[in-house]
Amino acid sequence: MKILVCITSVPDTTAKISFTEDNTQFNKAGVQYIIGPYDDYALARGVELKEQSGGSLTVLNVGTSETDTQIRKALAIGADDAIRIDTEPTDSYFVAAQIAHVAEQNNYDLILMGRESIDFNSGVVHGLVGEMLGIPSYSPVMKLDIMDGKAEFAREIDGGKEHLEANLPLVLGCQEPIAEWKIPNMRGIMTARSKPLNVLEAIPMEDMTVLQKYTLPAPKGECKMIPAEDAEQLITLLRTEAKVL
Repeated sequence: MKILVCITSVPDTTAKISFTEDNTQFNKAGVQYIIGPYDDYALARGVELKEQSGGSLTVLNVGTSETDTQIRKALAIGADDAIRIDTEPTDSYFVAAQIAHVAEQNNYDLILMGRESIDFNSGVVHGLVGEMLGIPSYSPVMKLDIMDGKAEFAREIDGGKEHLEANLPLVLGCQEPIAEWKIPNMRGIMTARSKPLNVLEAIPMEDMTVLQKYTLPAPKGECKMIPAEDAEQLITLLRTEAKVL
């Protein structure tokens, strides 16, 4: 079985976010990058499936050489080889098109990725890739097993879980608890250095999105403590200040 796991390189969740050039550029200075947490779940399950059934696992990232550190970590965790599309990811459609172009040339049985990235949180790349390849896509997948060329999986829906079965190939957007994150060991780190990382040119595409401006969330407001016995004051504040009533 040939597995492709698509990973993103995103700012650490503890990073301090700021913008430059009149709020039109993300300020990367001093920001540590990590593999997208949801992609980490997809990678962990992909490694487990490869170890159970054999075959190969390739990781793919759309990004510049700045993402090589995250790619090498994925190789250390258990991927066999890696592909990096050498370009700045501009939007979800662009990224999906790059993934689909590689996938259609390599006939992967299973394409895994996170349910969404944690920087832009679009959550649409898996669906776009499936549509471009003409194969099914499902998300968010919480449980996954492969049996006799079929995928048996569960995904989260409003009010519960949906249990499904589908033929391969297919695209899945993953989330916890599909697997536990894996930490690379020393042997994995050493072998990752010699594993292939193939850098490919991006296919040309017209820009579908034009970024106008970034804005930070509003700062947290003051926390007002209301005596438990003063319900009338609480109701007044909810009406006049919070405006939720």
